[in-house]
Amino acid sequence: MSTAKPAGGFLARDFTASIVVFLVAMPLCMGIAIASGVPPEKGLITGIIGGIVVGALAGSPLQVSGPAAGLAVIVFELIRDQGLTALGPILILAGLIQVVAGIFKLGGWFRAISPAVVHGMLAGIGVLIVVGQFHVLFDAKPMSSGLDNLAAMPGRLLGLDPSNATATELALVIALLTIGVMIAWEKFRPAPLRLVPGALLGVVAGTLVAFLFGLDVTRVNVPESIAAAVAMPDASIFAKWLDPSVLVAALAIAFIASAETLLSAAAVDKMHDGVRTDYNKELRAQGIGNLLCGAAGALPMTGVIVRSSANVQAGAATRLSAILHGVWILGFVALLPWLLREIPMATLGAVLVVTGWKLVNVSHVRELFRHHGVLPAVIWAATLVIVVAEDLLTGVLVGIALSLIEVIPHVKRLKLGVDHHEVDEHAAISLSGTATFVQLPRLSDALDRAPSDKPVTIDVRGLAAVDHSCAELFREWLARRRASGARVTLLGADGRLARLAA
Repeated sequence: MSTAKPAGGFLARDFTASIVVFLVAMPLCMGIAIASGVPPEKGLITGIIGGIVVGALAGSPLQVSGPAAGLAVIVFELIRDQGLTALGPILILAGLIQVVAGIFKLGGWFRAISPAVVHGMLAGIGVLIVVGQFHVLFDAKPMSSGLDNLAAMPGRLLGLDPSNATATELALVIALLTIGVMIAWEKFRPAPLRLVPGALLGVVAGTLVAFLFGLDVTRVNVPESIAAAVAMPDASIFAKWLDPSVLVAALAIAFIASAETLLSAAAVDKMHDGVRTDYNKELRAQGIGNLLCGAAGALPMTGVIVRSSANVQAGAATRLSAILHGVWILGFVALLPWLLREIPMATLGAVLVVTGWKLVNVSHVRELFRHHGVLPAVIWAATLVIVVAEDLLTGVLVGIALSLIEVIPHVKRLKLGVDHHEVDEHAAISLSGTATFVQLPRLSDALDRAPSDKPVTIDVRGLAAVDHSCAELFREWLARRRASGARVTLLGADGRLARLAA
């Protein structure tokens, strides 16, 4: 029996979802640009390219791409150290690296990064965004480092004078109103309006109060024409590519953007039953997108989970939704730039503070500790602290190095054997050797090949060891299969796998 749905039904669902994603994306595109130390229109250009171009080419049809909070910190540091003119050449090179990685089918390897490292990195980014954007709430600019921002926070609060409402106090009132509306909406929103984003309502509330009362606070500054914001690299681009610091920065952005994109794509796959992600195709699409962002002088992009989850929850069925959301951003900034110029900067800072706070998700580390013991929790904490105290790349590299601790005892036997066979109405997968993050792409491919319409038996009696990255992959795969009603039998599970199978 066919399960095909009318094309008109898909079109209506994609159209509606695209409006929801557009409303979520607009304040985030501008806020992330400001957090990155660039004008807001740079984030809007990235959102347009991420929607129209990457949306059409993506290997994950329901994932939405655009400027990401996860890269705001590293871009801010790059611009601080090398200037805005270096960003274009760095992004073009990073995009080319991603395209080449996709061509050589390296997409699966980015999934091998330990979940503890990824969640620790995101938590560290969240902390940096909160302490940086805290100063924007007062109509001030962030300091040059996370520790400086943290040290200056008490001074901001102690410098307030409630009896003399200057721009500082007024900006804080607007910011607190925005945060209050966002939190209240998340908590009390009525079911029929569940798709209306809290960030949109917060921005509308802050903007209306500032406009109606004529408050003297700093507002967003965007050009009359979005084309005026496009800044093509000049002839010095070739000389910049010979600079070792530019090469290192390009590798860092390519690595972090790819990891965040593919992990987001894996999360999006868990939200729907449609087409699964082609990781290498997604990597190539992201590379083309970042190459174009570099050529336009915009921000780097990744696949972003907040906009992607809004897309799935709004009922998107095809990639048309992501494409249309880019069209709506383009139309809005082309036709209504005057409206954007009414938005207070403190309001966008407030949106980013809430976004950053959500990234510091302690429940992730609790889950890792409960299922996999103390080492993943230590990796998470170390990654977070070093991202905040030093920089993003150093934190990620230290986290990856700590992940190797689980591999050391098995360094002489890292091979994973996979035997997949099907008999009549039943499928069986036998695993042997050692399941560590080194072999995670192979394990992931083996599990993904398991038919969805048959009972599956997984024999793990031949496994000598399983690290927490592979155990987490098992846990997520088992949960997804069982949620779909499929029957899975695990033979020989003990220790960590036995807890996951329970």
